Amino acid sequence: MAAMTDEETEPLLDKLDAAMKVRLLTGASTWRTYGEPAVGLRPLTLSDGPAGVRGETWDERETSLVLPSPTALAASWDERLLTDLGALLASEARRKGVDVLLAPTLNLHRSPLGGRHFECFSEDALLTGRTGAALIRGIQSGGVAATAKHFVGNDAETDRLTVDVRIDERTLHEVYLAPFEDAVSAGVWAVMSAYNKVGGVTMSASPLLDRPLKEDWGFDGLVVSDWGGVRALLETARSGQDLAMPGPDGPWAAGLLAALEQGLAPAEAVDDKVRRLLRLARRVGALGADGLGAFGSDRPAHRVNGTGSGRPAHRPPMAPDAARALLRRAVSAGAVLLRNEGGLLPLDPAALGSVAVIGPHATAVRIQGGGSAEVFPEHVVTPLAGVERALEGVASVTYRPGLPPSARPQPLGRDRARDPRDGEPGVLVRLLDAHGAELHAEHRLSGRIVEPSVPAGDAALVEIRALFRPTESGRWTWAVGGWGDISLAVDGHEALSGTFPLDSDDPTRVHVAPPLRTVGVEMTADREVEVVARRSLAPGSGVATVLAAAPPAGDADAARAEAVAAARAADVAVVVVGTTEQSESEGHDRESLDLPEGQDALVRAVVRANPRTVVVVNAGGPVALPWHERVPALLLAWFPGQEAGDGLADVLFGRAEPGGRLPTTWAAAQDDVPVLGTAPGADGRLHYAEGPHIGYRAWLRSGGAPAYWFGHGLGYTAWEYEELTAPEPVRPGEPFDVRVRVRNSGRRRGREVVQVYLARSGSAVERPVRGLIGYAAVEAEPGESVVAVVRVDGRALAHWSPARHGWETEPGAFTLLGGPSAGDLPLTAEVVALPGPDSAGKGSGNGSEHDGERSPLML
Repeated sequence: MAAMTDEETEPLLDKLDAAMKVRLLTGASTWRTYGEPAVGLRPLTLSDGPAGVRGETWDERETSLVLPSPTALAASWDERLLTDLGALLASEARRKGVDVLLAPTLNLHRSPLGGRHFECFSEDALLTGRTGAALIRGIQSGGVAATAKHFVGNDAETDRLTVDVRIDERTLHEVYLAPFEDAVSAGVWAVMSAYNKVGGVTMSASPLLDRPLKEDWGFDGLVVSDWGGVRALLETARSGQDLAMPGPDGPWAAGLLAALEQGLAPAEAVDDKVRRLLRLARRVGALGADGLGAFGSDRPAHRVNGTGSGRPAHRPPMAPDAARALLRRAVSAGAVLLRNEGGLLPLDPAALGSVAVIGPHATAVRIQGGGSAEVFPEHVVTPLAGVERALEGVASVTYRPGLPPSARPQPLGRDRARDPRDGEPGVLVRLLDAHGAELHAEHRLSGRIVEPSVPAGDAALVEIRALFRPTESGRWTWAVGGWGDISLAVDGHEALSGTFPLDSDDPTRVHVAPPLRTVGVEMTADREVEVVARRSLAPGSGVATVLAAAPPAGDADAARAEAVAAARAADVAVVVVGTTEQSESEGHDRESLDLPEGQDALVRAVVRANPRTVVVVNAGGPVALPWHERVPALLLAWFPGQEAGDGLADVLFGRAEPGGRLPTTWAAAQDDVPVLGTAPGADGRLHYAEGPHIGYRAWLRSGGAPAYWFGHGLGYTAWEYEELTAPEPVRPGEPFDVRVRVRNSGRRRGREVVQVYLARSGSAVERPVRGLIGYAAVEAEPGESVVAVVRVDGRALAHWSPARHGWETEPGAFTLLGGPSAGDLPLTAEVVALPGPDSAGKGSGNGSEHDGERSPLML
């Protein structure tokens, strides 16, 4: 993409003095930028994603549509579906007044222990890039900016604010930068710089923002910081960082104007930042001659770089039923059938008399990951509800949790608490001054308060008050989350009091998920008591407060025995297991791939009781499956979004085929994984010593075999791979097509994702054993043969040369391999690369114009 020139931008810059320009470059608040009437600029509103659009407020009463997690979206290998879902996100953004959606996340699954993998797509750069590009096209088709994040090397959560990631230059370009380059090629309007360092330089000050992002790739959009990511003045002012969020405080707000006036910050750099902000504003319809830049303007949009710079004429928002149908289809499209011995699935409802549904996740399903991307659904269809609805009037459904209730306190909700003032289900939240006088009060639906509906202002305390009726007698565990002075009173008696100083600067831990302080309290069943939690408000400690409770410890053996009895008595058992927010969430990496809370033992017990058992895994990333070979049917649901239960029932009962293929390799045990490390050493550095060998590439190099390879997934039919046709010799940098003929050898129509990999023996440079270079999906009727045409990018045969700081292609023979996964490639052919200069490919420079001068990308 060539850098955009816009003759309309310069006159607007001329209307702004230095103070006006600088003011625009730091946020006006947590989620908004400043407006500027002098140039007709209204504030821009930004919002977290990517599984939904939260908007400016973090309030459970402001609901959002919840999509399946990004891992589930990538598992669909379906770019048309991704574009449709992106358009749905744009519709949601417009409904909530959002201009810039902070999605998609293009970091990679380097290690399965990464705590935020549910928000990323894949371990493979190509699949990540294509999936992200499709989502970006959908979002921006609705006049809403997508944001490719977190640029770059933010592939784990441990010490994410300070970790210094060390990546060799070749790996950086071939693996970690590649998805971002695909995003730029797709026309993304914004990129978010990461918290971490790469090569010793914090990303908000990194030369990578200039080269390759802006200069080589031609990115003409805005670079926004991660929240609080601009932590220094001059280094970031001189870098390609354009907007510092949040505001109104920060290094730029405090000192950029003086630095500009003293010549310490280049005027041309500041002008470029403002120019990019104005360009983004025009693209989303926030820049207009009337100074309003209003949504839904009937004025024709200016054309910039071939793209409408204002919001396009509004399509009507998707009807609720149509939106739910799309989200339901997305569940089955991303569901991966890992194992199906004896063709247990799909289940025939007419042949069933009874079904036992087992596992806490069957009713408390995780529809999304925890952290900054979390949104509040209007409703959730649980797996139990989906099965019951599908079998209504056909077969009986019995539910048993199989495990006692979790010992970790859960925020009070409408099912367990009442507001003391009006008796309505929920809690009472108050802001108090230093003397305890009420400044504001509101009814809320949850005991987890990230922010009240009004600014805290002069408040000194947050209080959550509720009437609570215990369901059983015994020692309940109560918890208050937050920082500072904390107290808890139950039935008028102080149960907890203490001071808990702020010990973290991670925004998620401070403002979204503060730690819980717990205490045991003896309670009597059905005796309602008033519970009051308070926390003090100190500068920088946020307002997030949690009031949570857990019942007395249950009998694990008895709960499992009840589940086993139900499974033994049923025709089929469906067990739903998965991760918890404590084991898989933003802000921390995972310590173990094991399922928590005795779930492995539950699966083993149920399978022994009923050989017709289906296990559904509800997780955002890989988990260990020590029992996987004993289970006849194993279905991976990911975090499936709000329509979870109906979408899963569609797969279980054959109304839809499981369309998913693994975007990440799954191990049977953690000790088998070739690349695990997520924590930096004592020097603060995290070395990507494995180079480009992550995911399936690491498995191939190690010679080990995972439980399930990248790309694996079963449908409800069978396929035979018949022929792979290689093209004529290809010239470096030119795309080419590979044709793969497959035949549906099963008994029902199906969809197959045909994958093509590349290998090179005797290479002069180190290469992966093989790597994905393209894929295409085909559909066919039983007995029908079809040809998948797989388009391969011209750069697929190339490697990054640190000596040239550009792309090079070895002439000679390469091997093409075709099949259904990285570990099952029955077809091979040869393609020959001709000698010749490499073309830039993907619209980016290849470094040759610098005559061997050392690039800032050498790390």
